[in-house]
Amino acid sequence: MNDFRKENKMSLVQRNDDGAICRLLLNQPSRLNVLSDDLLNTLQVELDGLRKSKNVRCVIISGAGNGFCAGHDLKEMTKQRENSDGGVAYFQDLFVRCSKMMTTIQSLPQPVIAQVHGIATAAGCQLVASCDLAVADKSARFGVNGVNIGLFCSTPMVALTRAIGRKRAFEMLVTGQFIEATEAKEIGLVNKISEIDQLEKTTDELAVQITNKLGEAVKIGKEAFYKQAEMNLKDAYDYTGTVMAENMMLEQTKKGISFFLDKKAPEWDQ
Repeated sequence: MNDFRKENKMSLVQRNDDGAICRLLLNQPSRLNVLSDDLLNTLQVELDGLRKSKNVRCVIISGAGNGFCAGHDLKEMTKQRENSDGGVAYFQDLFVRCSKMMTTIQSLPQPVIAQVHGIATAAGCQLVASCDLAVADKSARFGVNGVNIGLFCSTPMVALTRAIGRKRAFEMLVTGQFIEATEAKEIGLVNKISEIDQLEKTTDELAVQITNKLGEAVKIGKEAFYKQAEMNLKDAYDYTGTVMAENMMLEQTKKGISFFLDKKAPEWDQ
C-alpha cells in the first residue's frame, strides 16, 4: 500500500494528490471503515472541496486495513436509538447526510473510482454502486446484508438498483447474501478485478487513462451521462445532441480533432 496510508493516522479520511489523481482513504481500519458520523461528515467535506479543484481530474476512494467499508456504524446508531436527543429524527438526518454524500460523488466533475478490497457491505456496497467506476480485489465480497439483522437496506438499494439488474439487486437485498468479486463484475457492480497485490496498480492504470483525456470533455460527459439516464429516449437524444454540439465548439476539441486527422496523439492544454 502507498506510504501516505501511514501518515496522519488521526484523519478519518486521508487525502493524497498525485498530479491529476486524488486519492481519498477511509481511515478507520479497526472498525472496517464504518461510516460513522465523523467519517461521513469528513468525507463530505473532502468531496465538496474537490468540486472546486482545477487540477484533480480523477478521484480514487479506498479503505485502510482489511476491508473497504462495512456500512453504517451500528454501535453509534444503537446509542442514538436509546438517546433522548436521538431517535427517529437522528436517523432521518443520518440517512439524508449519507444520501447527500452518495449523490455528491455522481455530481462531481471528476470520475470517481472505488478501489475495493475485503468487504463492502450495506452502505459500503452503496458507496461502491454510487462511484462512477469500481476496481476490486478478486477476494472482495459485496453485500447489502441489513435484512439479516432486521434492517432492510432501503437507502443502499437506490444506488444498487441503478447499477445492476433489478432482480439480482432484490435477491441480494432480500437474502442478505454476499456475492464474490467475479459475480460483481458480471452483473456490472464493478468494472475490473485483480489480484490484491495488483489492486492499486490496476486502479491507477484506469485513473491514468481518464486523466489523459481532455478534462473538460470528461466533465461535460459525466454530467450528461447521469442526466440522460433519467430521461425518456426522445428527451435524452435532444439533450445530448445539444451537449455534444456545445462540446464540439470547444477550442481544445478542435485541437483534438486536428491531431486525430494528422494521426498524432493529442496534447491537451489542461
